[in-house]
Amino acid sequence: MAHQTIHLTLKVWRQPRADAPGRFEVYDAKAIDVDMSFLEMLDVVNEGLIKENKEPIAFDHDCREGICGMCGAVINGIPHGPLKSTTVCQLHMRHFKSGDTITIEPWRAGAFPVVKDLVVDRSAFDRIISKGGYISVKTGSAPEANAIPIPKKDADLAMDAAACIGCGACVAACPNASAMLFVGAKVSQFALLPQGQVERKTRVKNMVARMDSEGFGNCSNELECEAACPKDISVSNIARMNREF
Repeated sequence: MAHQTIHLTLKVWRQPRADAPGRFEVYDAKAIDVDMSFLEMLDVVNEGLIKENKEPIAFDHDCREGICGMCGAVINGIPHGPLKSTTVCQLHMRHFKSGDTITIEPWRAGAFPVVKDLVVDRSAFDRIISKGGYISVKTGSAPEANAIPIPKKDADLAMDAAACIGCGACVAACPNASAMLFVGAKVSQFALLPQGQVERKTRVKNMVARMDSEGFGNCSNELECEAACPKDISVSNIARMNREF
């Protein structure tokens, strides 16, 4: 049986580098299989551009399984697209209709400068993590799992916070380009556990200071970050970060 295909019009942001002006370019995406992922659709469009000796669209990707946090684009004004709890690589073309016009932009934040087209530099997140997103442990063999009793409630909350993949959708969704959901999650996952107590008092101060110096905005409780997060990170982590601070 032939696969169902759709025909789309893409309005894609093209920008050769951070200090160059950008623009939208329009492309026809014909015969797109509805079982393709969004990134596979872009692959098909890029194959057509390469055949025409045109510059392919640059976009971030790696695992294509919603795990690594590499992929990211604003699709029709929504980070990661219209499907809740979904990364761009997990978004499939069956959620669009033939004849749709799809606008695709990079993350929109001063702290995430454009590298090229849809690719942005998210190394600001790495610099925040380097200021406190770790724990002091003795090296050697793995400790016995039951050596440090941890209440299940705390373990569950820490695991929920650790689910953050650092994709940056929270920043792109926030009208202030705030990174507080990301930082709150990274602070929470360690603050809740005994292993994270050594750096507890310095961690939050150092990470927040770095967040501010990177140029991210402040939280004004818009809750757009939680709505856009592909891993459903709760804004309660921002509240916990504020208490820690």
